[in-house]
Amino acid sequence: MITVEVPEFKVVENVQLPASKTSLIIVDMQNDFVSSSGALYVKGAEKIIPRIQNLIRKAREKDVLIVFTMDTHRQDDFEFRVWPKHVIEGSWGWQIVDELKPREEDVIIRKMRYDAFFGTPLDHILRIKGIEYVVVCGVVANICVLHTVGTAALHGYKVVVPMDATVAITDFDYYAALRQIYFLYRGIITKSDGIVFE
Repeated sequence: MITVEVPEFKVVENVQLPASKTSLIIVDMQNDFVSSSGALYVKGAEKIIPRIQNLIRKAREKDVLIVFTMDTHRQDDFEFRVWPKHVIEGSWGWQIVDELKPREEDVIIRKMRYDAFFGTPLDHILRIKGIEYVVVCGVVANICVLHTVGTAALHGYKVVVPMDATVAITDFDYYAALRQIYFLYRGIITKSDGIVFE
């Protein structure tokens, strides 16, 4: 075993964002990842549900665009060479957890890979809506959250990640992802309570 130290990153206490130019992107909060009986359950994922509920509440109060991503696979997906079968389209495990059920006005992005922009209309939708800022939360910090944040930043969006509204399989993965978001993509790391939509 090798022990490494994660370099420091700044956590901003309060982040004020223009509601009309911001989107809340909720990544893969699906039964297979969040429920303890899910195919790829991430330990502790259920604990971030109340924080995401709070972000959704604040976003709805200010008419912030809410986007839900859904990891989506067919039975023969080649990703199953890496991971056990999970989020098969139409299955219980594929569904977003009941506590976070989207509304009709929300945007649903079905993605086949880690990155919510890859092969999806997400960038097109955000640009049509005049979005400049994205708040990205959900599972998993170092996989789908990190890849989505990376592409968002490379497309010119300003990225905010509430660190208490994401989780990873290990502490190393969690902190390494936050460091990458802060250092490599110049993302703002904060807490969910510190985000204000104006």
